[in-house]
Amino acid sequence: MPNKKTSKMKRLLLALLVTLFLNPAWAGPEDDALAAYLSKDYAAVLKIVKPPALKGEAWAQSWLADAYSFGQGVVQDHAEAVKWYRRAAEQGRTSAQYNLGFMYTKGQGVVQDHAEAVKWYRLAAEQGDAFAQYNLGLMYFDGTGVVRDYAEAVKWHRLAAEQGNAQAQNSLGFKYANGQGVVQDYAEAVKWYRLAAQQGDAQAQLNLGIRYDTGQGVVQDYAEAVKWYRLAAQQGNADAQYNLGISYRNGEGVVQDYAEAVKWYRLAAQQGDASAQYNLGYSYRNGKGVVQDYAEALKWYRLAAQQGRAKAQHNLGLMYYNGEGIVQNYVKAHSWFNLGAVNGDADAVKGRDIVAKQMTPQQIGDAQKLARDCQARQFKGCD
Repeated sequence: MPNKKTSKMKRLLLALLVTLFLNPAWAGPEDDALAAYLSKDYAAVLKIVKPPALKGEAWAQSWLADAYSFGQGVVQDHAEAVKWYRRAAEQGRTSAQYNLGFMYTKGQGVVQDHAEAVKWYRLAAEQGDAFAQYNLGLMYFDGTGVVRDYAEAVKWHRLAAEQGNAQAQNSLGFKYANGQGVVQDYAEAVKWYRLAAQQGDAQAQLNLGIRYDTGQGVVQDYAEAVKWYRLAAQQGNADAQYNLGISYRNGEGVVQDYAEAVKWYRLAAQQGDASAQYNLGYSYRNGKGVVQDYAEALKWYRLAAQQGRAKAQHNLGLMYYNGEGIVQNYVKAHSWFNLGAVNGDADAVKGRDIVAKQMTPQQIGDAQKLARDCQARQFKGCD
């Protein structure tokens, strides 16, 4: 799924801009507040909105809540923001209802309460707020604050998607791709992914690239897959960076280029992607796209192994067994082989059995304890 919640700041800015462009003749204090806000004159915004807020005007209460929420012109105070959002929300102000739901979701200024978040999202969603519809759909999808209901999630995401909300379009595509709340339909998934991808949504660009890569819902087209992977990768999407690296490694949709593959693996690996870390380690160990460097290979294998990647655990054991870039150590080799074997790697099973024949019973016992301790720590700090 995409990022779980649209940020309040993004939501606020979009709402303000929509108001500006859809109401060019709009006049009055809210128009003045918007002009001051866009000029980043937050003190002027407060001067405009505080008097009508105190008089009970919902639009001004919502603006005042935003000021406290973001610390614009006042010291940031989430509890004060909640107070003013609630006053505006109870008068039916849609943006305040959405933002109050968000505050309950995050536990900002109020005790976290997902059911209460659902209540306020629903009120805003029923008034047609696309952001609230999207978040309400996510609550149903995750079963947070409500009983999980994929069909209900689809309903709300469709409403938001039809208003052009890119995150909802991507989420709707995901549901069609996986048959969650709807009959599985790859072509329909592609339709919604494309709409979101064309708006620049990185997760949708990744998902659309995967459809072209696998030929699900479209004619398989590696070049088109690369196009969408690249757009997402350039936005920092780690999965897209990894997939783009694979495309360069295999020469699918691009001219085979191991150095370019390494470039994209590295970007994903630096974000913590275990598969990219493993492939980067492999590249350094075998000199594919980089100068062979066992120490660098060990570094990346270890990072992937510590995330539970079985093949990395096997290869780390192999490097300890052969003494590649490190002092040969059968105990550590056996330990990493053993961990890889537990995680289902058949080569690790073979490696463990081979090195065990060259070890004393005491060494095997030490290696087994090392593996158990490492597993108990969920691979954290293991060497």
